[in-house]
Amino acid sequence: ILGDVSHLLAIIILLLKIQKSKSCAGISGKSQILFALVFTTRYLDLFTTFISLYNTVMKVIFLLCAYITVYMIYVKFWKTFDSENDSFRLEFLLVPVTGLSFLENHSFTPLEILWTFSIYLESVAILPQLFMISKTGEAETITTHYLFFLGLYRALYIANWIWRYHTEKFYDQIAVVSGVVQTIFYCDFFYLYVTK
Repeated sequence: ILGDVSHLLAIIILLLKIQKSKSCAGISGKSQILFALVFTTRYLDLFTTFISLYNTVMKVIFLLCAYITVYMIYVKFWKTFDSENDSFRLEFLLVPVTGLSFLENHSFTPLEILWTFSIYLESVAILPQLFMISKTGEAETITTHYLFFLGLYRALYIANWIWRYHTEKFYDQIAVVSGVVQTIFYCDFFYLYVTK
């Protein structure tokens, strides 16, 4: 639950930043499109499987927030969007992730392949944002707080996986490896966040 709260807090920080400043400067629209794609492909089970009210509500909230963020960047505040610096080529992420999700998954069914795709894509979805920060050499304080809470969400999930393995002997290799890869991408950002 702490991981979900941290993730939701990151998204709320981002949405409040955009709404308050009426600007999406410093935010990668491409990363936000990838996160919307992550949630869309991961939460297709909303139509097939009921786990709990909490699970359903959180999935709907994440989907709504992802699409609201994309709307704010590309429609409502599009004049403030920095497309020149948000130049990461998404095909460099989407093509390998798509191929990998067909090659390495738990079962070769459409929902499982899409779930696997979402896990792999989430591990690299932040790269356009990090690329944008490295290209411009700066990030607004609110953007760094957003990234901090996203990184914290991932770190908490790693702790959860360790706990689940210790108590339930449960281990999902796809989720764990992808989560570790994602955390590695945040390490450089965390170093800068702490030192600056």
